[in-house]
Amino acid sequence: MSQSALAGNGPRTTTMTAPVSVISARGRVRAGRGVRIALNTLGIVLALIWAFPVYWMVNSALLPNVVLEKTTPTLVPFGGSFRNFQAVVSDGSFFRALGISLSIAAIVVVVCLIFAFLAALAISRFRFKGRRSFVLAVLFIQMLPAEGMFIAQYKLMSNLGLLNSIIGVSIIYIAAVVPFTIWMLRGFVAGIPADLEEAAMVDGLSRTQAFLRITFPLLAPGLVASGIYAFLQAWNEFTVALVLLDADNKTLPLWLRGFIQQSASSSIDWGQVMAASTLVAVPVIIFFMFVQGRMTSGLVSGAVKG
Repeated sequence: MSQSALAGNGPRTTTMTAPVSVISARGRVRAGRGVRIALNTLGIVLALIWAFPVYWMVNSALLPNVVLEKTTPTLVPFGGSFRNFQAVVSDGSFFRALGISLSIAAIVVVVCLIFAFLAALAISRFRFKGRRSFVLAVLFIQMLPAEGMFIAQYKLMSNLGLLNSIIGVSIIYIAAVVPFTIWMLRGFVAGIPADLEEAAMVDGLSRTQAFLRITFPLLAPGLVASGIYAFLQAWNEFTVALVLLDADNKTLPLWLRGFIQQSASSSIDWGQVMAASTLVAVPVIIFFMFVQGRMTSGLVSGAVKG
């Protein structure tokens, strides 16, 4: 009886295990799906919270000041216009400040990428005396507070005759941005195996040809990321420009401060202030959208060539 009972219980146990395992698997799938839905919902909420200040700035730029001063907020700019933008653009100093900011940003991006690229290659590809000291010096420079060097920078530019000039401000920006840019590019260069160049040289290419055809396309995403960082630092910097430039030569952050103070002399026109802030942010958005596509294409082409 005991053997038959055991024999009878064997199939019964097998038939009960399969449905339980299937149910548990379905439960895990549903739980995983629920977690993904919760995370996606959280991501959307966080994205909306992040984007709301930008939307509010643009929304306020399209509304007259009378509407903005009401206690009830206007979330959708029905009946809005571009009068605030026209008032900002009609100020001739805006285009002068725009030209100065674009010139400084272009100089900083180009020079920083050249110096940082060569320095990153030297640190990652070559072993030379003083290499460790150079790396530590780059790290130490990043730890220095910018405010502590204002007096020295002002005296240096004054002695060189570069006060109130685009070149003088660009030199200070380059000196501040190059160290961190070197660290960024160093990681990208170190992540590309030197064996790729050696294999290309075995196939008959020179070292320069192997670098330009194999390594350089793989470094495109790093160059773009470093260029974005340099551009943002040069575009948004305020304190150095305030020290080195006068009232006639202003970057866009300095111009925006002067525009707000000019509005505050009577009553602040928040519509015009928001329109001015939007115009200051537009070149950054355009630059990032353009470079973002270049970054994606660089990643894809680098993966294929590697």
